[in-house]
Amino acid sequence: MIDFGRDICGDPQQAASREWLVTNGIGGYASGTISGELTRRYHGLLVAALHPPLGRTLLISKLQETVHYDERVYPLSTNRWTSRKVHPHGYLQIERFRLEGSVPVWTFACADAAIEKRVWMPQRANTVYVRYTMLRGSHPLHLVIEPFVNYRDSHDIVSAQQWHMEVTGERDMLTMRASDTAVPFTMSMKDATVECNQNWQRDLFLAVDESRGIVPHEDHLQAGQFSLTLNTGQQSTFIATAETLVEPADAAYDALLERTRNLLDRSGFQQEPEPVQQLVLAADQFVVQRPFDGDPEGRSIIAGYHWFEDWGRDTMISLPGLTLVTGRPEVARKILLTFAAAVSQGMLPNRFPEDGSEPVYNTIDASPWFFEAVRAYYSETRDRALIEELFPILDDMVAWHESGTRYGIQFDPDDGLVRGSVEGAPLTWMDAKMGDFVPTPRVGKPVEISALWYNALCVMVDFAQIIGKDPQRFQDLAGRLRIGFARFWNEEAGYCFDVLDGPDGNDLTLRPNQLLAVSLAHSPLDKSQAKSIVDVCGRTLVTSHGLRSLAPFEDDYLNYYAGTLQQRDAAYHQGTVWSWLIGPFVSAHLHVYGDREAARSYLQPLFLHMRDHGLGSISEVFDAEPPFQARGCIAQAWGVAELLRVWKETMA
Repeated sequence: MIDFGRDICGDPQQAASREWLVTNGIGGYASGTISGELTRRYHGLLVAALHPPLGRTLLISKLQETVHYDERVYPLSTNRWTSRKVHPHGYLQIERFRLEGSVPVWTFACADAAIEKRVWMPQRANTVYVRYTMLRGSHPLHLVIEPFVNYRDSHDIVSAQQWHMEVTGERDMLTMRASDTAVPFTMSMKDATVECNQNWQRDLFLAVDESRGIVPHEDHLQAGQFSLTLNTGQQSTFIATAETLVEPADAAYDALLERTRNLLDRSGFQQEPEPVQQLVLAADQFVVQRPFDGDPEGRSIIAGYHWFEDWGRDTMISLPGLTLVTGRPEVARKILLTFAAAVSQGMLPNRFPEDGSEPVYNTIDASPWFFEAVRAYYSETRDRALIEELFPILDDMVAWHESGTRYGIQFDPDDGLVRGSVEGAPLTWMDAKMGDFVPTPRVGKPVEISALWYNALCVMVDFAQIIGKDPQRFQDLAGRLRIGFARFWNEEAGYCFDVLDGPDGNDLTLRPNQLLAVSLAHSPLDKSQAKSIVDVCGRTLVTSHGLRSLAPFEDDYLNYYAGTLQQRDAAYHQGTVWSWLIGPFVSAHLHVYGDREAARSYLQPLFLHMRDHGLGSISEVFDAEPPFQARGCIAQAWGVAELLRVWKETMA
């Protein structure tokens, strides 16, 4: 599926706009572009998670490779400088790029010689392998590799004047130490000749960062050189690591192949189209180890690459698609227990900060999404023991929302609906904030929050009956909320208010949030209302790559998600298309019309998109107008998860 020839690889713009990603299961990753050009600060051959799953630190920026063959020199790498000039032009040697499973593979052609390069990471280790194989040629070739290194937080940039790195060489290895307190890392290549030197490469240009309104240039240290000769059929592997023990390259690659086979086997999707199988592998990239509360085997979900941490809301929305649909319920169980241990005052944490500080509890919807994730898990596994273990926590979460918790979040005793949020503190998934300005404050009673809690209370009725508890309290709360939910319906418009009882009254702005009142397992709407919502959202919000976050006829609608951080945040939920919303829409469409083929047809453009931005994955957001240019994260957990979830839901 992901397989390109010279038409893409030889075009510097197209080759630099397609990005690859490999991950290690603890938050670390390697990522770059087909051409090898660094276009954003988050690109790197080894971005290590020094405090898994966070503490992401750029160690190896890239490898600058050169082939000497038959008295000619062929650069394999590509750099763009702040002058906007490109040098060297290594993309011209790329004959083919493809993904083999999750492994990016390049084929370079140098006269009659062909060299293959592949990159992979093992699980649970801050290590990357880069294997070079001479596929053919009438002469031996000489390969020179110059690593560009760094040592910085993945969000930052570095200038050459800031520090001097200690570089030491021994046989076929270089050891790097950025400072006395830094974690040392090594680079090695068996049978290679190593030279130890330092040369700062200044003013590399980062084109995507410029488009995002952030500093678009950086310096990297060219630290040493590896060189070796390859004959036809020979291979050698460059290894970079921040670990003390490193698995041999052959064993690491065999383990990766076995893991890939196992992931596909467990999913049961071996006979499904190739894009679906590719998404199964993409799903695995987000699942990470999170040691928590004494459990070294805790699990979580990275919300998106390259810059998101693990978020409670995103994790719970993503859990069914990433773990249950792919046949890994034991991973789902670990995630649920990890987050259950972090519940505080009836609230699931919104996120775990990158700096390792205490979890942040500034979300109104992560908690009811937790109930839905547990429901989905039980529906798949019938694991009564976990329901018994979690029931006291879930019961307490309901109790906190009855009495009131942070940010005034509470069931309103008058109508049973869920109110919350305060000025300046956006709590729903539409949570953009620029200084003191909140583009989508949604203060009051947001429609999807009451829909989620109605679903959660109905789930608690089921759980109580399963384990022999009295369900009456939950039945009463659900009944009151269902009656109150009628207030959301606007008969004249034919759809729901987005927020009730806000500072300026009721908000009839047309957004996709009300789809959750149709798509969830338990709905407070009647059939005619559900159909009207699906039809209205279909006509105004649906695009090729997801749903708009705001209808085009609304005054605050913005066409494009681009520019500075302030401009992007202003557009984030004011029209910008979100890939994950295709899930609720397809589920709602299926519930209303019962036509699996029609519901599934909305997914096809997203499968085609997997060739355009984050290769083999699903982007976070898109522009609100054609051609719906991909923006934001190149790989987003809930985008991948929801596509997988509704693919299975629409299977005959």
